Amino acid sequence: MLSCIAVSAQADIKIGMITTLSGGGSTLGIDVRDGFELALKQAGANDVELLIEDDARKPDVAKKIADKFVQKDKVDILTGIIWSNLAMAVVPAATRKGTLYISTNAGPSALAGKACHENYFNVAWQNDNLHEAMGSHANRAGYKKSFILAPNYPAGTDALKGYKRMYKGELAGELLTKLGQDDYAAEIAQIRASDADSIFFFLPGGMGIAFMKQYAQSGVNVPVMGPAFSFSQDILPAIGDAALGVVNSSQWGKDLEGDVNAKFVQGFTETYGRLPSLYASQGYDAANLILSAMAKADVSNKDAFRAALKEADFASVRGDFKFGNNNHPVQDIYVRKVVKEDGQITNRTVGIAIKDHQDAYASKCRMN
Repeated sequence: MLSCIAVSAQADIKIGMITTLSGGGSTLGIDVRDGFELALKQAGANDVELLIEDDARKPDVAKKIADKFVQKDKVDILTGIIWSNLAMAVVPAATRKGTLYISTNAGPSALAGKACHENYFNVAWQNDNLHEAMGSHANRAGYKKSFILAPNYPAGTDALKGYKRMYKGELAGELLTKLGQDDYAAEIAQIRASDADSIFFFLPGGMGIAFMKQYAQSGVNVPVMGPAFSFSQDILPAIGDAALGVVNSSQWGKDLEGDVNAKFVQGFTETYGRLPSLYASQGYDAANLILSAMAKADVSNKDAFRAALKEADFASVRGDFKFGNNNHPVQDIYVRKVVKEDGQITNRTVGIAIKDHQDAYASKCRMN
């Protein structure tokens, strides 16, 4: 599927968005796309051409789209990939060949450390970050024996590493599940049989919906924690009351103070008829980052344009934002709680998990 926004016949910049718009996880890609397009619309960006294609969450499809965007469409920037395994199939080759990549989500550890690249910027996070924040929260909450699980793919293994990096207690169990799994009876049975005092899981999209529904029905009463991926606004209505009371970590919340965030939340709600998720906020920030660089440099001057991106001279919906040496964010990460407001299930920010946090791999990156 190809869609295109060409708001000027002679666009100053051409962007190729590869994202998941069908099948499992499509709500994530749809929100990234919609947030990105909203920022362009609000800015009146008449000098941007945006091409959008659906990767269907398949690495080979993402790679083919990337090759087409770069070789045939001559895009200046690639963006939009949700899943880390797809990012690893696209980003290293594209950036080595000189194409800029702005990540709106996936942040695999390999691209933050030794394989960092001057053409790769991540406006969302490094994969471990929100999990590290939950590990820190678990310590403050007094948990001593967590049971942890995540899917067996790069973001899943990064998730569990991130949690364990900060968590000071013992593990009651650790599981890597199948990517796309929808039956968690065996895993819940293991949790029931353990002496866990808490559960930490990373199961994005439909996986998290399935787990939480089955967990609520199981009668197991161990407190649940997770990153925002598993409790973002795009999936909370599908989880329903089973999510109430769960705490999760996020670099963004719709209730964060500030005019920029208020404008984003209001604009998104009015335009699309639903509350934005953190994925939408990342698409919005990514577009505004690109627009800020365009105001300072021409994309044909790669050195100047990269320098303008690195400055991150834009107003982020999350508040303070800057890039570290490896072109990944240094940012606050918040604790949120799932609540019901005006009959709608949503997240409420309740505190800060980690301030000015930089990922653990930045020291391995040779860029300054």
